[in-house]
Amino acid sequence: MRVVIAGGGTGGHLYPGLALAEELKARSSRTEIVFMGTMHGIEARVVPREGYTIRFIPAEGFVGVSVVRKVRSLYRFSRAIRESLSFMREFRPDIVVGSGGYASLAPLTAAWMLSIPTMLLEQNTVAGKANRLLGYVVKSVCITYQDSMAYFPREKVHLTGNPVRERILRGSRPSALRLFSLADGPFTIFVFGGSSGAESINRAVMDALQYLLDLKEEIQFLHQTGEKDFEVVRDAYRTYGYRAMVSPFIYQMPEAYAVADLVVSRAGATTLAEITVTGKPSILVPYPYAAANHQEVNAGKLERLGAAVMVRNAELNGRRLSGEIRRLYNDPALREHMKTKAMGLGRPDAVKRIADIALSLISLERSREECLNGSE
Repeated sequence: MRVVIAGGGTGGHLYPGLALAEELKARSSRTEIVFMGTMHGIEARVVPREGYTIRFIPAEGFVGVSVVRKVRSLYRFSRAIRESLSFMREFRPDIVVGSGGYASLAPLTAAWMLSIPTMLLEQNTVAGKANRLLGYVVKSVCITYQDSMAYFPREKVHLTGNPVRERILRGSRPSALRLFSLADGPFTIFVFGGSSGAESINRAVMDALQYLLDLKEEIQFLHQTGEKDFEVVRDAYRTYGYRAMVSPFIYQMPEAYAVADLVVSRAGATTLAEITVTGKPSILVPYPYAAANHQEVNAGKLERLGAAVMVRNAELNGRRLSGEIRRLYNDPALREHMKTKAMGLGRPDAVKRIADIALSLISLERSREECLNGSE
């Protein structure tokens, strides 16, 4: 079986594809999987580390950019279509899966043109423009939230949840303590703002340190900063004398979740899927410029159900953040309540359901081809 998984740009669009790849490989080690994405997205450095082949295409975003960049985007899209068609004629995949982002548009369009079975993963409540367009040509759409059903032809939609890599659930706390050089005992706060970091979260955490000095011996931090803020954040922890492991990017996310007592993060759909399946109490700071404000919508759902605390980006500062951290640190019963509520929302079986749908599409296509060949 040959599978193409197209998409990326951010971790939110890449990691669901990686989760599906892992599940398909677990079912049959003979499965060949190739990712398609851009040289500028997170997929360029993560996919090879995960042991998969990646094919780069010249794609870039079209929405919210200048006229010049729109023209360039259309030109690159036409090139990406040609390159995708050429590659798929050569590789002959049994299915092409789009995991989201503009990098999935050309490969899925090319697959449709070649009558190859196609499937789309939609992580967010509000579907992006690329996915809305693709919804008309793909065979099946797997959605995370029921609200997303309104954006796609109803007969194609499956409510599966957002796929999470199985090994996210297998992180070891003792291994994590060694890996990140953290102490066993202190309350561990895992901070990250998505695959590129989040400047507002980084600033708020640095400001919060001065308000948490009385807890300095009782708490420690694991902080993914992104490249830009790495040195200034690392220096802030050192200046105040906190125990902290600071990194521009953390590849070992299963261990990061395993060691975390509290998560402070953005509210992307994949992040929320990981937080809920691992049952982590969280302080969520939605990205304010997300399409249709979907991060605030997603985070608001968790907060209303008691699974998380939401702090809007405009309200975020060191005093507010330190207050929320202190409140959760001092209230183990509240953290346990949040854990229970979060795990109730988690969908650890999502990736298995999506793999089942993918395999059924392949089986249907093979049956159709056999019927056509038999009638000739």
